[in-house]
Amino acid sequence: MPDHEFQRIRASDARLKRDPEAWGESEPKWVNRKKRYPMREDGEIRTRNYLFKYMGPPSPPYYTPLSKPAAAATTATTHLKKPKKLYPFAIITILCSLSYLFGVWHHGGATTPSATTTTLPCFSISQNTTTTTELDFSTHHHSAAADGGTTAAVKTYPPCSNKYSEYTPCEDPKRSLKFPRDRLIYRERHCPTKKKEQLKCRVPAPHGYKTPFTWPRSRDLVWYANVPHKELTVEKAVQNWIRFEGDRFRFPGGGTMFPNGADAYIDDIGKLINLRDGSIRTAIDTGCGVASWGAYLLSRNILPISFAPRDTHEAQVQFALERGVPALIGVIASKRLPYPSRSFDMAHCSRCLIPWGQYGNFARIFVIRSFVLHSYNLWRDVHEIDGAYLIEVDRVLRPGGYWILSGPPIRWRKYWKGWERSREDLNAEQMQIENITRSLCWKKLVEKDDIAIFQKPANHLKCKKFRKIVKNPPFCSAQDPDKAWYTNLETCLTPLPEVSTNEEVAGGALEKWPKRLNVVPPRISRGTLNGVTPETFQQDLQLWKRRVSYYKTVNNQLGQAGRYRNILDMNAFLGGFAANLIKDPLWVMNVVGRG
Repeated sequence: MPDHEFQRIRASDARLKRDPEAWGESEPKWVNRKKRYPMREDGEIRTRNYLFKYMGPPSPPYYTPLSKPAAAATTATTHLKKPKKLYPFAIITILCSLSYLFGVWHHGGATTPSATTTTLPCFSISQNTTTTTELDFSTHHHSAAADGGTTAAVKTYPPCSNKYSEYTPCEDPKRSLKFPRDRLIYRERHCPTKKKEQLKCRVPAPHGYKTPFTWPRSRDLVWYANVPHKELTVEKAVQNWIRFEGDRFRFPGGGTMFPNGADAYIDDIGKLINLRDGSIRTAIDTGCGVASWGAYLLSRNILPISFAPRDTHEAQVQFALERGVPALIGVIASKRLPYPSRSFDMAHCSRCLIPWGQYGNFARIFVIRSFVLHSYNLWRDVHEIDGAYLIEVDRVLRPGGYWILSGPPIRWRKYWKGWERSREDLNAEQMQIENITRSLCWKKLVEKDDIAIFQKPANHLKCKKFRKIVKNPPFCSAQDPDKAWYTNLETCLTPLPEVSTNEEVAGGALEKWPKRLNVVPPRISRGTLNGVTPETFQQDLQLWKRRVSYYKTVNNQLGQAGRYRNILDMNAFLGGFAANLIKDPLWVMNVVGRG
């Protein structure tokens, strides 16, 4: 009988010991029913007592992402050998005993019955079990013993059930249904408040999870087992988003508004604004789909962050991260985006279905288009302006930054039938968006084919003069423009830092990339960040240069190109860690506390 079959009997013996009826009708024919001794084909007999004495009980089941937990435990293949002669063990026992007696005599005789003794085995018999070493990630900068205290026990957490393999904290679909659907508030982050709702276990990987493809192959290929959702392959089949091919997904780079691929779409944008001179380094993609725009933007040396809600397209952000594209679950609803003011050089919306012209509490105002366009041909009209979401985009855009819009209502004269909306409705929506952008002092640079591009002013000198005529939206007065997490949207315009001339960039001009990486940012050089000086910036940069070099000697996989793609820095400070990994084919999500 093969060894692996004999090993299966051993696992069955463990069940039989607990339940004598466990054999049932499936008992192998080559088992002696009277004594139930498993027999091998070579004639050797191993009793159940022998197995438990020398091999130990069966190892407990151990979960791995490559297999589902089985109902009965299985053990690794073990080759049983004939028991060795016992005289070596007897000799070792005698020597240990003599050594013990000699020690007792040397220290002044036998111990008293009241003395506390610890018996240590002279030798141990190897058991076929798996020992897991618990990792301790707690800080040890201060010794508890030195303070007279005792060392706290290390907390351990069991693995979660397999149903939690895609669990996302604060994004629980059941909990979200308790919140209002107005403005998609129910799709915002809603974290558990009750202790019984908080998950206290380790989230497992999906069944069959495989090591992702390395970058840049991961841009186009993802294992199906890693993100087991086929819904988008059906819903977006004609839009060339994603295809299912056997055991993997393929991403052709298509999109709703770029049927010829994201690469060609970005080339079209590049014909309208300069994407390659280093002036644009950071971009935010609202309603990103599977993040193909961001994926192909990386080849232009532009770092995007894509976000989308956890909605009917359940796996959007999962696909993006599995592809190795920076992404975040999020939605513009009633809270600010989780970024400080003046964070991005470019914002993008390609049929993202965000109601840009809605929500707000502005009064009826006069929009004087000619003032913004530096013309003396006055044009007046009366509109009710809302635009809370565009005001938020204005907050996170840098001075001179771009907002790119494609899809409804842009080029509605060509697509209105396919969009199943009336001409009047689409025209009104576009006029509403353009009126809001003018009230924010933006300039419409160009509208060509399916793409419209707007630009935020470099400063607010002219915008303040404009506010003497058009009062709304007013400038924000008593608010922190850099406060982000869990902060309500405001329908007021975030003022830019003061300047003295129309040509000056508010807050200071940034260097072009890649020089920008190592140059002290204007916010620091101008002293607008409390406690951070140019010396602090340079020291942090050099500190992380040494640390990253050391990390790569400790973990040689960090130095292997393509081994890691998505990295999270949970206490980024000034981003020195990410800056010193810039030459590696990876990206770092920097997390900075709200303090």
